[in-house]
Amino acid sequence: MPDQNPVTVIARFTPASGRTPELRALLEGMTAPTRAEPGCRSYDLYTTETEAPGFVLLERYQDSAALAAHRASDHYKAYRAQLPDLLATPVEVSVLTPANVSG
Repeated sequence: MPDQNPVTVIARFTPASGRTPELRALLEGMTAPTRAEPGCRSYDLYTTETEAPGFVLLERYQDSAALAAHRASDHYKAYRAQLPDLLATPVEVSVLTPANVSG
């Protein structure tokens, strides 16, 4: 039986010097196609409120199979190929499963 637990992903991005607008455009370009995926519950982009610019993606998927399907999509592969040139440090990704959450 497939895993039916919802999966949450937090991804943190630190843009390379002078690349913030390009990184933001790339990340914003992922929202519509990802939100259209059948197993995507939410896909939201945030900016960090610190001195250093940055972005955080908060993603929620129906289950681990939906996350795997997202990572196998053409739009995901194209986006990941463009990321390295735009980042100061590698993306920090945390995949979370519920331990004690409401609703």
